[in-house]
Amino acid sequence: MTGASQTIRVRDRDTIIQALAAGVVPRFGLQHIQVGRARELKAALRDIERIADKGSAMRLIIGEYGAGKTFLLHLIRTMALEKRLVTIEADLAPERRLYASGGEARNLYQEAVRNLSTRAKPEGGALQSLIERFVADSVKLAKNAGRSTETVIEERLSSLCDYVGGYDYAVVLSSYWRGHNEGNDQLKSDALRWLRGEFTTKTEARKAVGVRTIVDDESVYDHFKLLAAFVQLAGYAGLLVMLDEMVNLYKLQHAASRNQNYEQVLRILNDVLQGNVAGFGIYMGGTPEFLMDTRRGLFSYPALQSRLAQNPFAAGGLVDLSSPVISLGNLTPEDLHILLEKVRQVFLAGGESKLNVPDEAILAFMTHCNKQLGEAYFRTPRNSIKAFVQLLSVLEQNPGSDWRELLGEVPLTRDEGPAPNSDSGADDDLTSFRI
Repeated sequence: MTGASQTIRVRDRDTIIQALAAGVVPRFGLQHIQVGRARELKAALRDIERIADKGSAMRLIIGEYGAGKTFLLHLIRTMALEKRLVTIEADLAPERRLYASGGEARNLYQEAVRNLSTRAKPEGGALQSLIERFVADSVKLAKNAGRSTETVIEERLSSLCDYVGGYDYAVVLSSYWRGHNEGNDQLKSDALRWLRGEFTTKTEARKAVGVRTIVDDESVYDHFKLLAAFVQLAGYAGLLVMLDEMVNLYKLQHAASRNQNYEQVLRILNDVLQGNVAGFGIYMGGTPEFLMDTRRGLFSYPALQSRLAQNPFAAGGLVDLSSPVISLGNLTPEDLHILLEKVRQVFLAGGESKLNVPDEAILAFMTHCNKQLGEAYFRTPRNSIKAFVQLLSVLEQNPGSDWRELLGEVPLTRDEGPAPNSDSGADDDLTSFRI
């Protein structure tokens, strides 16, 4: 990964600092502050290569609040885009689940597809450009073969009919082409709405695009698989789905609802482990309780517990990264020191900051954290970074201030995070050390 010494644009610098100060993960510029997690990233790269080679992968990224799950997921997303995968992402919340009966699963699908990204359009909203690329390639193939574009599109989309719901999916994509060919922007818009899961009734969908189905709560995973198949037809290597805040399933009060969602996790896991999907990967981020609680977590579902249990031989510091579960351990003090150095370097990027924070100040900050919080600040690097950014911000905006006085006079306090049944949908943004 590229270090923080790489040139950083002032706009990117401000975006990174603003995100870190708020205790959230920057969407861009992660390479400037990435440290450690080498083994986890190596395992993720193998997954990405497997997906690109028509394989499949599923991972559960497990860590305490603030341990860096969201950061790692975003970093893996960046790696996937560089390897020509398409990514979609969404955070689970009370109104967004894997399975439901009141539209919550469709809400998750809508959010994920809204964030569809490619290497050329990493900020999301790339569904239309993806379809346009497929259409342009089809037009080129038809011209070279002396055939009609409509025939070529129908032949290319015929493979989708092997999937559940694939026939209607192909019909809607063909409708987009007709709208494109006839200059019918309304038909193109309706096709996009259907593909984004925005139709709520079958009657409305039939009138708009001529199909009798919609993306509903029961078909979300099937449409993820259809999207994975289509992105490969459009010339990409595969699809990687990123779902964070899985702890919201753990928080569901109704046992039957939790189990229905866990059944979906099991269905996805079985598909991946049995090789039933091609060019498809899914990463989920959650807390240890979400995974291991035998009363409410994934381990409360026996079939999942047997598949996700830790390798008994991976003990005493040994790891097994072939397992679907990646548990995030603590950063070492050396890793944290490098991380704080990189954050300082981001502050100094662009040459506008007059900040004067020597290496001595970084060591003093770490000692200060260790004295007041013990090893807890290694478990939650996000909290330590937030406190460090707050310190640097005060020093930058108050040129006469002294870091020694600030560290000596202002204690760190810890927010303990949510109760297990809290309604909050946040994960890595729930706890903080305040300076």
